[in-house]
Amino acid sequence: MRSTSEAARAGETGTMAAVVQERYGAEPEAVLRMGRLARPAVGPGQVRVRVRASSVDRGTWHLMAGLPYAVRPVSGLRGPKLPNPGRNIAGVVEAVAPDVTGFAPGDEVYGTAAAAFAEYAVARPDRIAPKPAGLTFEEAATVPVSALTALQAVRDRARLQRGQEVLITGASGGVGTFAAQLAHALGARVTAVARTAKVEAVRALGADEVIDHTRQDFLAGPQRYDAIIDIAGNRTLRDLRRALTPRGRLVITGGETDGRWLGGTDRQLRAQLLSPFSGRHLGTFIASEHADGLRDLTALIEAGTLGPVVDRVYPLAEAAAAVRRLRDGGVTGKLALSVPAE
Repeated sequence: MRSTSEAARAGETGTMAAVVQERYGAEPEAVLRMGRLARPAVGPGQVRVRVRASSVDRGTWHLMAGLPYAVRPVSGLRGPKLPNPGRNIAGVVEAVAPDVTGFAPGDEVYGTAAAAFAEYAVARPDRIAPKPAGLTFEEAATVPVSALTALQAVRDRARLQRGQEVLITGASGGVGTFAAQLAHALGARVTAVARTAKVEAVRALGADEVIDHTRQDFLAGPQRYDAIIDIAGNRTLRDLRRALTPRGRLVITGGETDGRWLGGTDRQLRAQLLSPFSGRHLGTFIASEHADGLRDLTALIEAGTLGPVVDRVYPLAEAAAAVRRLRDGGVTGKLALSVPAE
């Protein structure tokens, strides 16, 4: 039997199927294509995973498009640094660096890695965890980025307590479907906002009330909330602040505009600047990708408290179509990408 390091060296000479992106662009079909790349080498402190599934989220489009421009210092000023914009992985450990402990070839894992739209990806061991029992690879791949964001928004930033009132905008999306379940699990009374076709799906996640934003202004009534998780509402800070209790907490996790420079982040920045002058806490955050959070999510999933909502599974070769569908709207929950086993 070959050692782990020998297996790693052998794999470094091969190639793999992967989604390839060579330039920025807002239209996925124009910039994402299938190709072949060298398998990533296993460097110090890394684990190589045979990817069995990935998924798309809002961040996928932003990395692909290079928009807003504020992302480019990280993603690449003139063009993408990475071969593709994938971040979520679920798969099987294929090789580990000699200095890595806790993982071995054959382990089923999930988490985040760079350039995940490929047959293989290298990950940091502090950003992956054992795959939840009972989930398929496709289901597990939809969890990391979106569920970590929801967990940190609901538990850590909103600090929801049993019996509190929480409003969740964008509740039918990738982050929103996890946020609604987590808020319900913490014992809060959940008011969720969704469009007509998604009302019943969101109600099934544990929402106590679902407001159809196409028929009703969800901030117009007298209700005041202990917390608002604003995922995609794009309402003004003034409107959101008025809907909070005197000591309420606003957590902005998203909000899309067509702005090429800030793309909606200006509202998040203004919330943080305004917060010290308000009795309410107004803020935002950048979600952390770490194994501790993944293990917390695994415990919730295996207890039956939390589960991914998978709208559709695409083959890896149709990654561009998946990104297009996400960008165009209409998705309930998450879109997964299946990477066939060799």
